[in-house]
Amino acid sequence: METVVKRTYEGLFLVDSGEAAADWKQVTGAIEKILSRSECEVISLRKWDDRRLAYDINKKSRGTYILVYFDCDPDRIGSMERDVQLSEKVIRVLILRTDRMTAEMMDKPTPAMVVSAAAEARAAAAEAKAAEVAAAAEAKAAEAKAAEAEAAEVEAGPEESEDTKPEDTKPEDTPPEESDDVKAEDSSPETSADEAAGDSESGESVDSVEPVEPEAAEESDDKE
Repeated sequence: METVVKRTYEGLFLVDSGEAAADWKQVTGAIEKILSRSECEVISLRKWDDRRLAYDINKKSRGTYILVYFDCDPDRIGSMERDVQLSEKVIRVLILRTDRMTAEMMDKPTPAMVVSAAAEARAAAAEAKAAEVAAAAEAKAAEAKAAEAEAAEVEAGPEESEDTKPEDTKPEDTPPEESDDVKAEDSSPETSADEAAGDSESGESVDSVEPVEPEAAEESDDKE
């Protein structure tokens, strides 16, 4: 039995850009079906690029290139190319033998991948910038609100409760109020002093009055 020796190939399949954008899975499924009919083993299948065609093909002005690396029997390449000509999805195909291509070379980013990565980076940067602007605007609004609240507090002045207002308005050095009894006691010494002064002016004193002899006592002695 003859042993089949497969080689590694690079295939660049051209499809309509509109169909690729509308249903990518259906387009890639058509390519995989062509490869399976030729008993090929797919290594990788990726979008290479989307470009304007040098001339219209089947009334199509733009095309999407799909890069495929696969292992296949060299004798089956011709039949694969015929299947592409009969396909309604694939417009053209270019197949090259790449026995010396390494895995690193096959994994090299395609132009479409570079453009997609750049677009994602720009979108991420724009999103970060928008978030930064929103955070700055929010911080500014918070500062303005705090300043407004502080200005309103200064304008209103300190608030006083009802309990503290009477205490605050009462003078601390007000003398205690005197009762009526205390006032009467205070006025009595003044009156007695005046009376004493009047007595001293009349010239009469208790010591200057001569004692009266007890006449009744003498009469009682004579009767005895």
